Amino acid sequence: MCTATNYTAKDHYFGRNLDLEFSYHEAVTITPRNFPFPFRRVDDLTTHHAIVGMTTVADGYPLYYDATNEKGLSMAGLNFPGNADYKPETPGKNNVTPFEFIPWILGQFETVAQAREALEEMVLVDIPFSPEFPLSPLHWIISDRNESITVESVKDGLRVYDNPVGLLTNNPTFDIQLFNLNNYVSMSTTEPENHFSKELHFDTYSRGLGAVGLPGDLSSMSRFVKAAFTAMNSVSGETESEAISQFFHILGSVEQQRGCVALGDKFEITIYSSCCNTDKGIYYYKTYENSQVTAVDMHRVDLDSDALATYPLITGQQILEQN
Repeated sequence: MCTATNYTAKDHYFGRNLDLEFSYHEAVTITPRNFPFPFRRVDDLTTHHAIVGMTTVADGYPLYYDATNEKGLSMAGLNFPGNADYKPETPGKNNVTPFEFIPWILGQFETVAQAREALEEMVLVDIPFSPEFPLSPLHWIISDRNESITVESVKDGLRVYDNPVGLLTNNPTFDIQLFNLNNYVSMSTTEPENHFSKELHFDTYSRGLGAVGLPGDLSSMSRFVKAAFTAMNSVSGETESEAISQFFHILGSVEQQRGCVALGDKFEITIYSSCCNTDKGIYYYKTYENSQVTAVDMHRVDLDSDALATYPLITGQQILEQN
């Protein structure tokens, strides 16, 4: 499972945890403006906005998990099993396959408003990349500095939700996840007030009692609540170091530790956590074994090139020996 979120300090940040029991040899990939994007049922993009994000590169094609374009528009696909429903081709619509969805949006648009308008004429169609890479059941969050939306292709069709929390996990559908936050309206960052009974005295025996009842388990619904509370109450300074540190702490509040989610003889873990400064185009990441923050700056490559720039993840722990 996964968690994606937004955070704004001086700059705007977008990123996610990828939680899985196996790796697809992920790499940070910069797709420059003149890399040709061939699409299956819509017009190819021969020129487009430059994109940076996490991919698996298959047959020279970047299959993006999460990404940001040079204009600051960001997008991530998260697991949505049992609910994702891709459609047959529809005449008169833009028939986009799920593996093309991120580059199709980020290659053309600069804002969530533009993406939302394009979605009115789009269908996510059931065409896999290849037999080796079948379609994953996904839903998506699309964000800019000012707003976010959630996109879900379900049995009833394509659903586009305003996302006021700027956050996404997995099942159930987004409308249910958002409604569930009503159950936690009493959560607070301050000491709780006594609403139990005027006849009883309660001791504030610990800090953090205002958040008693906040979920701490690893299910997608609980992670949605915990991450929303953490992200929407987070405070940092305006420096890059302070902001990205805070962002990784937000994701760390819902990360998956090896051994806690058993899947047969494997365990789901947070394979990587990402944080992109969408204003500067700098993509930061950490991996499960490597807690050092590593940065890839999209503006340090030729963005007018037609060749991918790919950076395999540094997965081994990096330790500074201080003495």
